[in-house]
Amino acid sequence: MAFELSAESTAEYETELSRLKEEHRDLDDAIEALSGVMAGDRLQLQRLKKRKLALRDRISFLEDQLTPDIIA
Repeated sequence: MAFELSAESTAEYETELSRLKEEHRDLDDAIEALSGVMAGDRLQLQRLKKRKLALRDRISFLEDQLTPDIIA
């Protein structure tokens, strides 16, 4: 039993996926910049990394929803 997304849901998922990927890239830059500072705020760095992991999980979920299941 396959579950298919409507065209509207697919468009919403793709929009959210694009936004999340951009935010993920921005967090990469922020983490790199904060890591480069000798007196970087470790707590802030930890929070950024945790947010980045949460984004990665959501991105993976959306990509799975957008990829059709192929039964071989």
